[in-house]
Amino acid sequence: MATALTVQIPDHIYEPLRQRAKQAGRLPEQIVSEWIEDIVKRLTKDDRLLQLAGAFESDVTDVSSRHDDYIGQSLRNASERSVR
Repeated sequence: MATALTVQIPDHIYEPLRQRAKQAGRLPEQIVSEWIEDIVKRLTKDDRLLQLAGAFESDVTDVSSRHDDYIGQSLRNASERSVR
């Protein structure tokens, strides 16, 4: 079973989509339907790492905005320990 979904797409997005569909010998609707299917699969995929979110308590409240800093700090610390 399929459900019809009507979406208004601005011309600056539709034109490249139409051209890509034409090159592939397909309809724009088919291309968009596959893209949506791929996105939904990725969003609903079992992500084991994401399942850990909220599993631990911490006073650190800025991990989402500073995760690269924390990873870098951890790598520096590990590197310093291995040099000793």
